[in-house]
Amino acid sequence: MAKETIGIAVLGAGFIAEYHLAGLAAAGGASVRLLVGLAEAKTAALAQRFDIPEISKDWRIALDRPEIDAVIIATPDDTHEEIAVAAATAGKSILLQKPMAGTASGCRNIIRAAEQAGVDLQVSFMHRWFEEVEQARGLLAEGVIGRVHSVRIRNATPGADWGDWFFTKAAVAHGVVDQLGVHGIDLAGQLVGAIQEVSARTAVLVPTRTLRDGRVIAVENIDTAFAIYGFADGAMGTHEMSQVEIKGCDRFRFELYGECGTLWLRSERGRLAIYAPQRFGNEWHCPELPELPPGQRHHVAWLAGLTGRAPRLATARDALRGMLVVEAIQKSASQGGARIAIDEGRQ
Repeated sequence: MAKETIGIAVLGAGFIAEYHLAGLAAAGGASVRLLVGLAEAKTAALAQRFDIPEISKDWRIALDRPEIDAVIIATPDDTHEEIAVAAATAGKSILLQKPMAGTASGCRNIIRAAEQAGVDLQVSFMHRWFEEVEQARGLLAEGVIGRVHSVRIRNATPGADWGDWFFTKAAVAHGVVDQLGVHGIDLAGQLVGAIQEVSARTAVLVPTRTLRDGRVIAVENIDTAFAIYGFADGAMGTHEMSQVEIKGCDRFRFELYGECGTLWLRSERGRLAIYAPQRFGNEWHCPELPELPPGQRHHVAWLAGLTGRAPRLATARDALRGMLVVEAIQKSASQGGARIAIDEGRQ
């Protein structure tokens, strides 16, 4: 796609759409020409904030517009597969909000459609673009903490209170694992390596929820999950996922314990803390990190891939592998915590 300015439609006008719109504005090189959302007043207000000339309730109109080169799909989880396959078939490049689809089979359908149409397909994992993750990736590559032996991952919030679909199996089949856990699974792949084995327990600890508008709803999907991971290189990890913590954590907490040091991300010591005596002496080192506009780094990389200024990323394959881990968590929990191997052949 050899264009200096990419024409984009953002499909979905909820909370996560603001992240993408702000990221595009900070990145430059894109023109958002259409915003799609079901709540007309809310969609119009968001379009006005970001100077978007047109709104609609129907995502299909974006696929017929020649001036739209790419779509960002930020709609509810259960709509991802239908919209992404249709967008690929229409020849639009895609940035698809996580989780990619509700099943590994759905992920494969989207990947197949994109490959057949020859369009770029990316899945949005926002946390991998945070500055502390970039720094940690570099430190690990340098061997600052040596071989990683174990990791602890936390993804915890009080849970969404602005929509009932978050708590239905039809929309979010794996509950907290789909909504929050996939972030930690993706970071594990980025910082540690491939998860090869899973043992897990899950539960619904809060069976009814009171939403922001006062409605009381039944919770159909799991709100709590604990998983133990075995990685390809022999490292082990634990992953705590919760949508019922009053305080939760700051986006995520990720702890890496190596043979000669420790890395903590988003802990009580700040966004990045390093204990590596061979590099920094016998004290925690907590570097000051730059504050970039939200989503800037992420959307700069996406647009660079679309225009050929940088290699395109393998986020779709990463998302498929992550969904295999999600399904293994579910299978393990249904078997009382049995150890489940990730089937490499199903990629």
